[in-house]
Amino acid sequence: MCGITGWISYDNDLTGATERDTLDAMTATMACRGPDAAGRWTDTHAALGHRRLAVIDIEGGKQPMTVERDGHTVLVTTYSGEIYNYRELRAELIDRGHAFRTSSDTEVALHAYLEWGEGFTHHLNGMYAFALWDPREQQLLLVRDRMGIKPLYYYPTPDGVLFGSEPKAILAHPAVRPAVDADGLAELLAFTKTPGHAVYKGMYELRPGHVLRVRRQGLTEHRYWALEARDHTDDTSSTVHRVRELLDDIVARQLIADVPLCTLLSGGLDSSAITALAARGLKDAGRGPVRSFAVDFVGQTEHFKADALRATPDSPYAHALAEHVGADHQDIVLDTAALMNPAHRRATLTARDLPFGSGESDTSLYLLFKAIRDRSTVALSGESADEVFGGYSWFHDPRAVAADTFPWLSVFRDFGFTGSPTGGREALLHPGLLAKLDLDGYQAARYREALSEVPYREGDPAAERRMREICYLHLTRFVQFLLDRKDRASMAVGLEVRVPFCDHRLVEYVFNTPWSLKTFDGREKSLLRAATRDVLPESVAQRVKSPYPSTQDPRYSDAVRAELRELLADPDAPVRPLLDTDAARRAAEEGSEDARQPIEVVLGLDAWLRQYDVDLTL
Repeated sequence: MCGITGWISYDNDLTGATERDTLDAMTATMACRGPDAAGRWTDTHAALGHRRLAVIDIEGGKQPMTVERDGHTVLVTTYSGEIYNYRELRAELIDRGHAFRTSSDTEVALHAYLEWGEGFTHHLNGMYAFALWDPREQQLLLVRDRMGIKPLYYYPTPDGVLFGSEPKAILAHPAVRPAVDADGLAELLAFTKTPGHAVYKGMYELRPGHVLRVRRQGLTEHRYWALEARDHTDDTSSTVHRVRELLDDIVARQLIADVPLCTLLSGGLDSSAITALAARGLKDAGRGPVRSFAVDFVGQTEHFKADALRATPDSPYAHALAEHVGADHQDIVLDTAALMNPAHRRATLTARDLPFGSGESDTSLYLLFKAIRDRSTVALSGESADEVFGGYSWFHDPRAVAADTFPWLSVFRDFGFTGSPTGGREALLHPGLLAKLDLDGYQAARYREALSEVPYREGDPAAERRMREICYLHLTRFVQFLLDRKDRASMAVGLEVRVPFCDHRLVEYVFNTPWSLKTFDGREKSLLRAATRDVLPESVAQRVKSPYPSTQDPRYSDAVRAELRELLADPDAPVRPLLDTDAARRAAEEGSEDARQPIEVVLGLDAWLRQYDVDLTL
């Protein structure tokens, strides 16, 4: 995994010292994603930067990487990601006459483009975001993987484009100011992930499964992959068998690495299935026991209190799975002091470039990955199984399914997370600001856009059509929150996280499986449970879904209220104009746990406005 950035300018020469310094500054912001090496390649109208995290072909995979013919550069790439079928593609390309000088998957991407042109994306299986510069055509291609596992942003300019793995790379260019308008702030607060929207004004996120072509004449974007409606003819037994067959192949491919590898293990069905399959694969390959890691909080297991979201603590189940498969397991135990440490909170904000108001859940994920990085460079995660197999409670809640909005918003409002009668996570923002942003209207518009994309099968009954919509919304909207969060937190410390459940073959197959098959045993994630039951202890196989853990230490809530009081005492706090100050003062003084999320939103916004010097144009 790596960090990429670059600059195309058709009206300027980018080989000068000033331009190289600018490229170096952009590339330096990606050092967290690539701590092992830095590289740059410049030509008259193209400047490509790269920071490398060496995972495959440690010596040969340096970047930017070129292909030379007859003494001329015919193609250059700055590449981030992994192509899991690169060995097969390499063999096929050799048969077609291509010669390779490295063993890296990066070089395979270059030669795949030379062989198949822009259709090369259909041959790739993996997670990736990269740029290809063709000096012969004076053309840049920006490419993003099908599910959007790896991020990629771009900023059109009058004579070209700026791009980077993360917004910070683009914001390092002197021509770009971090500006956010009302539409951007609404996107940030509404808990809707709009494909292509980057929050910052003038900046865009390349949509999953898309290619952006940059030429002197301008920018054009096309989609090379989308979920399609297909007939599912397999019976229950055959479907379960096919899911397991796919998972075995996917995990085997994603265990390939020339560096230490581990799994993220929460003790839930998803991460346990991946850990168990990885343990089996590593054992068969003679590579020793699987390493696994879990996050926990001081006193959490001993003093755990069940709530509406989490019925059980993670640790007992993670330990049961680790013992079952013989994993080398370690709990990363965090305390409130670590979660409130200003340096850790600042690093978390820097990792994401935006304040999502998630507070300690983001900080704890960052600290978990920071601890893991001391022992491993690659981690396999169970992320996205809930979206693929229908694991969240709202998939099975008739009210949420029938709601005329994103189903998660319906449930979150019930929990007071967002848009609740008492204001939810926006409760401390000024009523005038909320009226201007019209978050309900913004969410409704994004919901209608998403529904307009859903592919249907002719003849499906209304209930099946609705569940197809619910699944599509999760696979194209909700999962993007989680993939982005996990990528940023992990790459902030140079840890590559792989997500086997996002393999497009599995996603396509399960998406077109009827809902009755996805719930054939009367529960959530029926197919995944049946496909992996043989490698799991019964307690883990039967465990009810529990989200990522959150600290229950009352001292954490006390600490965020104290920080809010400090903010309110500062007349120059940049978030002050956005606040309902009376509501904020009440939240700072009262001991209600319900205020924790709204306070986190305020603290996050203030830190972001300070740290990024954001121009708000509302």
